[in-house]
Amino acid sequence: MTPVDPRADVLAGNLARVRERIAAAAAAAPRAAGIAAATPALIVVTKFHPAADVRRLVALGVRDVGENRDKEAAQKAVDVAGGDAVRWHFIGQLQSNKARSVARYAHAVHSVDRLQLVASLGRAMAAEQDATGRADLECFLQVNLDPDADPDAAGRGGALPADVPALADAVARTPGLELAGVMAVAPRGADPDAAFERLARVSAALVAWHPAATGMSAGMSGDLEQAVRWGATHLRVGSDVLGPRPAVG
Repeated sequence: MTPVDPRADVLAGNLARVRERIAAAAAAAPRAAGIAAATPALIVVTKFHPAADVRRLVALGVRDVGENRDKEAAQKAVDVAGGDAVRWHFIGQLQSNKARSVARYAHAVHSVDRLQLVASLGRAMAAEQDATGRADLECFLQVNLDPDADPDAAGRGGALPADVPALADAVARTPGLELAGVMAVAPRGADPDAAFERLARVSAALVAWHPAATGMSAGMSGDLEQAVRWGATHLRVGSDVLGPRPAVG
């Protein structure tokens, strides 16, 4: 008899509801006549939740898992066996001195926001690819969507839109890095529709210069519908799948 796992049942129900929301949002999104709506990829963010939950999610068909702290992500990558069963997405602010660690396990980094980080990731990937032959690292450029952002604050919450072209060129010319697209978080208290419309414009400008960089990582538990409406290709959802984060001592 298979042991009962109440936690797995909870995750299965939550995951089904989130996937239903995503499918409904994709079906309702504006699109060209005759072109079927694309369903965005779901990245389940497991911050502070145990590796056991990641294993449960993998059993439920989840392949893309997000983390925003390198120490936690690196340990989970070790604890969750299965080779290619999990694609790890690093989504938090990344210090340059953590690039070597991230290069060991990450499929993608969604928070590339400054030239120094591009250089660090390039060096880390060169060493890692020499050692293991791993695939290129997908890089999403994090964009600051606050229209009143202080230019001196760029790099803390994303690059300013005006800085995206230079950042994109740097990623594109760095061996071992693949320019995937853009990423953003809607500013706190702002209208997510307006924020993701700005991101869609940044994305369109990027694709005009780098046609393969079509990714748009946007939308979380509270605003995934608005993100899908503006063309998100990747959604980062945590609490609506896993529930409240465990207390951290």
